[in-house]
Amino acid sequence: MMYSRHLAQSRPANTTAVSVYSPPVNTITEITAVVICNTAGTSQDFRIFLDNDGTTYDQTTALFWDVPVPADASLQLDANWWMDNSSGNLAVRTDSASAFTFTVFGSENDL
Repeated sequence: MMYSRHLAQSRPANTTAVSVYSPPVNTITEITAVVICNTAGTSQDFRIFLDNDGTTYDQTTALFWDVPVPADASLQLDANWWMDNSSGNLAVRTDSASAFTFTVFGSENDL
């Protein structure tokens, strides 16, 4: 049985895409939620990418693109995203450095 838990957390310090989570070797992961907290005093945009076998963070792996979050607000994305490749990445990008904290919840199970 797989139990949902805290998998990863990141506060990107710049505006380039960065991996937040990569599954361990021989593991299948279900991402069940991502919480995005805007700690800036103004509305900010984010992007989320899922590349199950690499590090391509562009339109071809985008799940969310330039989604605004109001100043000092949080947004929860409920998900059912599966990852089964240890070279894969769930990645994020923001339009302002240190504006967001991304927290990933889900479950990991051995293959």
